Amino acid sequence: MAAAGINTKLKKNFTCQECGYQTPKWMGKCPDCQQWDTLVEKTKTTNQPRHKIKSTPVPINTVDFDDQHRIKIKIGEFDRVLGGGLVSGSLILIGGDPGIGKTTLMLQALHGLGLQNRKTLYVSGEESIQQLRLHSERLDILSPHNLVVSEVDLDKILSMIEDLQPSVVVIDSIQTIYNQNLSSTPGSVSQVRDSAMQLMLMSKQTGIPIFLIGHVTKEGAIAGPRLLEHMVDTVLYFEGDRSHVFRILRAVKNRFGSTNEIGVFEMKTKGLE
Repeated sequence: MAAAGINTKLKKNFTCQECGYQTPKWMGKCPDCQQWDTLVEKTKTTNQPRHKIKSTPVPINTVDFDDQHRIKIKIGEFDRVLGGGLVSGSLILIGGDPGIGKTTLMLQALHGLGLQNRKTLYVSGEESIQQLRLHSERLDILSPHNLVVSEVDLDKILSMIEDLQPSVVVIDSIQTIYNQNLSSTPGSVSQVRDSAMQLMLMSKQTGIPIFLIGHVTKEGAIAGPRLLEHMVDTVLYFEGDRSHVFRILRAVKNRFGSTNEIGVFEMKTKGLE
């Protein structure tokens, strides 16, 4: 029996596992991406308002924003690609091949923020906190300001962000995050889309910049629904050949800066330089 005061509804629809298209009835061919046999029935329980933070409309001319107040990561190549640093409430998607150095890049970025006495949160759905400790030790970037946790439950992650109020959050990776209110498996179109939406709302309402690390497909595109790239403020690709030392960070979308900038890194024993 549903708890008193909570209206529980079961909503059924069919979701395309390729592009995220939704329809109330099954079809053999997705009308959006034209793929066959990709529509899967999903049942979603809508029974609670989650993590609602009150928003109050204000006159646009009273909104306080100074471009000089961007959060500097203190990695020159990274800050330049971002357009001069992190903007409050921004959602940034970083894609790259496995093993290219995305985790190394983000650990070094958070360390740069930790040196400024900024509290950061690294949420890993793929590595344990012991593995993150070993990784950071190898890079010699251990800081008490950098908090780490191994978690995939979306509700718990949102609660942690609310309670800790860190300066910056990293989610590694968005394909591992799981919303228990959805019946689909982690990494599916509906899970990725809902998780990204909830994290986007958290970022906008609290002003906390959030990095989402994403896997890429064999074709080199970020896995998951194309909607994911439309939702975020910035899309970065971290590219290179694992057999060579050089890496390139480039922006294919940036609401707060130019997409004509690239950052060039060299992978060394102590990380990226």
